[in-house]
Amino acid sequence: MTGPGPRASVPVLEHVLSDLHEEGEALQVVLSRLTPAQWIRDTPSPGWSVSVQVAHLTWTDQVAAWALRGGQEWDEIASAAKADPSGLFDAGAREGSDLAPVALLERWEASRRTLARDLRSCSSARIRWFGPPMSVVSMATARLMETWAHGVDIRDAVSAPLSPTDRLRHVAHVGVRTRDFSFGVHGLQPPTDPFRVELDSPSGERWSWGPSDARQRVTGSAEGFCLLATRRRHRDDVDVRADGVDADRWLSIAQAYAGPPGPGRRPRSAP
Repeated sequence: MTGPGPRASVPVLEHVLSDLHEEGEALQVVLSRLTPAQWIRDTPSPGWSVSVQVAHLTWTDQVAAWALRGGQEWDEIASAAKADPSGLFDAGAREGSDLAPVALLERWEASRRTLARDLRSCSSARIRWFGPPMSVVSMATARLMETWAHGVDIRDAVSAPLSPTDRLRHVAHVGVRTRDFSFGVHGLQPPTDPFRVELDSPSGERWSWGPSDARQRVTGSAEGFCLLATRRRHRDDVDVRADGVDADRWLSIAQAYAGPPGPGRRPRSAP
């Protein structure tokens, strides 16, 4: 199969929104079972507790809704991002993180409902964002990617299993589509040669992108590739292989989300 593609008879946006909802619900189940002590536990992202991770998802859903509407609230956020992107995202992540767990969960659930409604009603062809403008489908896919990635941090913090599903197809698609961005954000010229990416899904399907005869190739598990592209695992800790110099370099710098590159994760075997 090539690309993420919708199920046969389901419009693409509704397919992505359905998977976005399911991803959010799956994480909410994990969160609803946590003790108060687990909510303040640190995650692998330095300085981000479980509650800060959920507050960040809530804030970003709200900002995405403002971007869809394109009003003054979005203009102010966009200006603040240009002036101090790290400061804005850090402050946004902590907004509401001191709420009681039940209240924070309710706030996140409300933000998810609002965003889904606004995604369905948006009529704009392209939506401004912190990176390049994107379509409504791309915005929904990006929100699924973020929900999953921050969910990985939360599950790691409380020793909950990742339990990968074929919803990872959307995350993998973003990872593949952001190849050139990954090079650019590291100050590198993107390769001109096409890449072939072949990933084994949790259900056993083979997902593929790019021409089958491309010399630059990436193969492995979809979960491993998604963990790498969202910078939730070090390359040494995932079952993903590169063939070709450019493909090899990509796996060391892959980044599926907008913003400056962070330090990434250390190998799990590191002291």
